[in-house]
Amino acid sequence: MTPAGPPARAAWPFHHAERIRFGDLDAMRHLNNVEFLRFFETARIAFMQSVFPDHDPAAPTGDFGLIFAEAHIAYRSPGRFGEVVRTWIRPGSIARSSFRMEFEMRADDDVAGPEGRLMAEGYGVLVGYDYATQAPMPLPARVREALAPPAA
Repeated sequence: MTPAGPPARAAWPFHHAERIRFGDLDAMRHLNNVEFLRFFETARIAFMQSVFPDHDPAAPTGDFGLIFAEAHIAYRSPGRFGEVVRTWIRPGSIARSSFRMEFEMRADDDVAGPEGRLMAEGYGVLVGYDYATQAPMPLPARVREALAPPAA
């Protein structure tokens, strides 16, 4: 049974839910540290495809490609087999040729309250990349505009 979902979070408009599988665990029987980044990657790609439906990370075409250049993660609590993890995603700072993608991973947990138990938080930096020339490139204006926060 899939939980109904979390309450709306204005500052975090997008999330992706996945259940922790047995193969995601380490020898201590909790979510392996490496798997946290895989959960973030899956949510990040789902977010990008929601904003840019034609975005295909496995076959970049068109006017922009991206490479994942940096990751920062702060682990806050362990993940356990069978828990549903919601990875909340939002764009952070946007520069000429790169942007920061921020994330929070929360386990659905009745004890922790409606927002769930914070498992990890952090960010990744994505850089515009031209796969034809194998070089960084500025982000197209349409990408920067789509990732910018809505005007208040």
